[in-house]
Amino acid sequence: MKVSASSLRKGNVVDLEGKLYVVLSAENIHPGKGTPVTQLNMRRISDGVKVSERYRTTETVERATVDDRDYTFLYEDGEGYHFMNPETYDQVVASAEMIGDSKYYLTDGCKVQLSTHEGVPIAIELPRTAIFAVVETEPSVKGQTASSSYKPAVLSNGLRTMIPPYIGPGTKIVVLTEDGSYQERAKD
Repeated sequence: MKVSASSLRKGNVVDLEGKLYVVLSAENIHPGKGTPVTQLNMRRISDGVKVSERYRTTETVERATVDDRDYTFLYEDGEGYHFMNPETYDQVVASAEMIGDSKYYLTDGCKVQLSTHEGVPIAIELPRTAIFAVVETEPSVKGQTASSSYKPAVLSNGLRTMIPPYIGPGTKIVVLTEDGSYQERAKD
């Protein structure tokens, strides 16, 4: 199915010259002069090679027919990452290469959307936010303003992020899965 290049988002799968690519990032660029363009960074599914393409926003790209379904994350082992379809209880295994940095946000029972092509997982879409506890952070310094200064912290998933100075170890926070940035304190 042909779609305009400007409508592609992270996680979409496109078919270029008979090979499937998953979109890692899509950026629409509108220069002051000239034609607006869409910059796509993609990974070839067959061998993992990363490519970068630039299209005019009016150009069309062949979007691959993939099956997008909700899955529940079960566990990770030597085979890969195991997911279950909550409707049929069918299980699929995704490779570590396909999961990539998304592994930091996968928790037991986490709901994700997997794109499969002929029964093989090829792309994952995480929920927008995730909740993790702050494991380690610097003590707050008296006199710092809460609005402009952030301090580094290590979360329970092993990632580092910047948090406001009033948050201490043991506090649960909401982070954006897109870039791991602090969103707000968790309400629990």
